[in-house]
Amino acid sequence: MSFKNLAERQILKAQAEGQLDNLEGEGKPLPARAPGSLDTAAGMRIMADAGAVPREIELKKEIDAQRLVVQKAEGTPDWKAAMAKLADLQLRHAIEQEARRKFFT
Repeated sequence: MSFKNLAERQILKAQAEGQLDNLEGEGKPLPARAPGSLDTAAGMRIMADAGAVPREIELKKEIDAQRLVVQKAEGTPDWKAAMAKLADLQLRHAIEQEARRKFFT
């Protein structure tokens, strides 16, 4: 039996026995959580351990690598193209950060 099924059975059993009736806050929305709460950090850690890296982190690594390319290209004709790519990566990173903030807020 999977954990999900076990948990679901326990919830249904508790409901049938009336253990979930008249609880404090029943029918009210859950309180809002602060951005960057422990739940978010724990979720990110679980994803990292599983090898799933958020797009925001991938973009940060690409930005760091592109900064090195820009430094090496300084003073050459390729510098302008390298800077344009860096700017594009930074913009996409900012969009990902904003999306995350809105999702967890």
